[in-house]
Amino acid sequence: MVPEYNFNYKIRNAKKEEFARVGKLLVTVYSQLNGFPKIKEQPHYYDMLRKVGELTKNPNIELLVAVSKQHDIGGAVVYYHDMKDYGSGGTATQEKNACGFRLLGVDPKSRGLGLGKALTLYCIDKAKRSNSQTMIIHTTNAMKLAWKMYENLGFKRAHDLDFMQADLAVFGFRLALKNEIHT
Repeated sequence: MVPEYNFNYKIRNAKKEEFARVGKLLVTVYSQLNGFPKIKEQPHYYDMLRKVGELTKNPNIELLVAVSKQHDIGGAVVYYHDMKDYGSGGTATQEKNACGFRLLGVDPKSRGLGLGKALTLYCIDKAKRSNSQTMIIHTTNAMKLAWKMYENLGFKRAHDLDFMQADLAVFGFRLALKNEIHT
């Protein structure tokens, strides 16, 4: 059982009827990041964000949302059970016995409530219950605020996972997971 991280929000899989709202949320979040490419600079990336729900056609990919009691979506993240499905540049998709998450975004109206950390912890809990030995994530300089949180949660910089997305430097992180036996 995964604990609840924020009393006012529940983390769960997004419903199909929420996919468009989640896509719009992620486009808003990423387009407002200082130092992150804008829609005109990387239209294919933003198209992928807009259609984020389509990723769940792959059964190894989950779109997770933090939903308030009023049914507002405060944040979202995409969880990958297997890095082969991760869809990033660089070598991350070649990682074995690894899972990951990406496209974490919190609605600007919901910032400061701990939803980014709650979504991250939810993914870590999910990973610890899997057969994965490591968890992989990526971030950019535009998301430097999140780096400290990731490092405080045990993620270590993994320079071998770094890559360039057009003109954007993308930085890899790894978290060693404890393999737990579940019966």
